[in-house]
Amino acid sequence: MPPSSDLERLARRFPPQFTWGVATSAYQIEGAATEDGRGESIWDEFGRRPGAIRDGSTGAQACDHYRRFAGDVDLMASLGVGAYRFSISWPRVQPKGRGDWNESGFAFYERLLERLSSLGIGAHVTLNHWDLPQALQERGGWANRDTVHRFVDYASEVARRFGGAVAAIATHNEPWVIAALGHEAGIFAPGIKHRATAYRVAHHLLLSHGLALRALRAQGLATPLGIVLNQSPIHPATRSPADMAKARLNDGLTIRWYMDPLLLGTYPEDVLEHLGADAPPVHSGDMEIIRQPLDFLGVNYYTRNISGSGSPLEPEHPERERTDMGWEVFPAGLTELLVRLKADYLLPPIYITENGAAYRDQLVEGRVADAARIRYLRSHIAALADAREAGVDVRGYFVWSLLDNFEWADGYSKRFGIVYVDYETQQRIPKASALWYRDLLEAARQRAEPAARTETSRWAGA
Repeated sequence: MPPSSDLERLARRFPPQFTWGVATSAYQIEGAATEDGRGESIWDEFGRRPGAIRDGSTGAQACDHYRRFAGDVDLMASLGVGAYRFSISWPRVQPKGRGDWNESGFAFYERLLERLSSLGIGAHVTLNHWDLPQALQERGGWANRDTVHRFVDYASEVARRFGGAVAAIATHNEPWVIAALGHEAGIFAPGIKHRATAYRVAHHLLLSHGLALRALRAQGLATPLGIVLNQSPIHPATRSPADMAKARLNDGLTIRWYMDPLLLGTYPEDVLEHLGADAPPVHSGDMEIIRQPLDFLGVNYYTRNISGSGSPLEPEHPERERTDMGWEVFPAGLTELLVRLKADYLLPPIYITENGAAYRDQLVEGRVADAARIRYLRSHIAALADAREAGVDVRGYFVWSLLDNFEWADGYSKRFGIVYVDYETQQRIPKASALWYRDLLEAARQRAEPAARTETSRWAGA
């Protein structure tokens, strides 16, 4: 079916070389948690704690992607996807997080990369999407500065083996989540509740990022290198001085605490003052290491945040549409965020590495009519086009997620996928949103082909 005029108009707002993709992460889809030499991750251990996961589930089977990856890649190709963002499971390739490598684990990713390459799908690899080897956690995890160096060893080995076969490498996914939810709130693995530990973890994640970029570039790796941050504009609940001050502080805790060291080489003074004795120890030279040149910055965006009388993580305004996560649908926040980042920092190219929504999808007569997700994706892609037209250098967009999957502390109770997964049979069923995205990508491809022909003609006549 040819793309509609609506999709054609949306596709025309992006350049022919724009990257369109889908995203997943290892623990959320792979399964095979005890097979072929994989070691335990902190999420395996966390999932055994009573009450830690909403539905009592784990990622032990998830989407069984470890066995079904070939079909999943074929599914991406059928949708016209040009790029796939996924993570490598550190405990699958190095079970103890130090010492011996697991060749069976590396062989899985080699097969995955070969399949992607054969179908012309670019591989965008994330090294750490939250599944730290449990053996390292038992030595202190990210709170132990030695883990920084173990991560560099791991990153260097992955780059040595696969660096030439991938389109991009990101060091960490959402270090704020690892630090704040995993080590301060304690609602994500490893389930620690200690603010000073959380900010030590945040510093060590950033330090390991900087050291890894240095090491990979020292290897002569030419693959683009970056990091992925979750970001949202933070609005005060009211114009009262107290609410505005709280919004500014929360902006510092979630955005500036990561952007400032990466791009300016400093931590924000107001946050350091707020943390007091809980601020992390910073060794001489650390900030210079963290401030490595970035080839790209990944931005994960889902909603805005409201600070004031309610929680800074839960938007108010109940009259607005919300997803099944309870998150407000607020596409204008994506434009606002990107334009603000461009004003405040000298940015590298930006990729929207995650954007999507969970809804209570129902399989009816073999179909999932997820009209709300289509509205969400359309409005956010349009908001992204607004940001590009305001001068932000955004070069790609990845839908979260390709598949319904294990949604961390919510288990299997939330469905983010554009492809429905029947967890009992492991059947994959593209939702209406997947078909809508396929048609958008087809419109983008049709736009790209004349541009490619023009470029070829220009060079042929030179």
